[in-house]
Amino acid sequence: MRVELTKRGDYAVRAMLALALERSRLVSVRRIAADMSMPPRFLPQVMGDLVRAGLVEGVSGRNGGYRLSRPAPEISLLGIVEAMEGDSRREECVLRGGPCRAESVCAVHDAFAGAEEAMIARLEGVTLADACEAFAAEETMGTA
Repeated sequence: MRVELTKRGDYAVRAMLALALERSRLVSVRRIAADMSMPPRFLPQVMGDLVRAGLVEGVSGRNGGYRLSRPAPEISLLGIVEAMEGDSRREECVLRGGPCRAESVCAVHDAFAGAEEAMIARLEGVTLADACEAFAAEETMGTA
């Protein structure tokens, strides 16, 4: 079983980390891309999605850029991931490939549904501020 993000989700999480580390200063796409080792050409689309999701504010103009729309402790990793990837809840049965029916769920439905809910709860419980602390610790140790 794999739990992974698309490139879009990956870039969104890293962009949000970059903005959180700047503490409400406006940051350009070019700077975000450089700070987080991402290609700058795809990032404007990601930033637009984050603006539409209400996680980021964009300011146009020569001195413009992006900043978080609310403090990092108020933004969960789940909120960022779902802004890019959609609802995290599985809609297809892991065995049948279609929706589990209420009257006859598959043999592993409860196990997978429980694991899914635990993952969702964990991502909801980790804030962008928490992730920034972990990122800073990795940077200090030279492993980021």
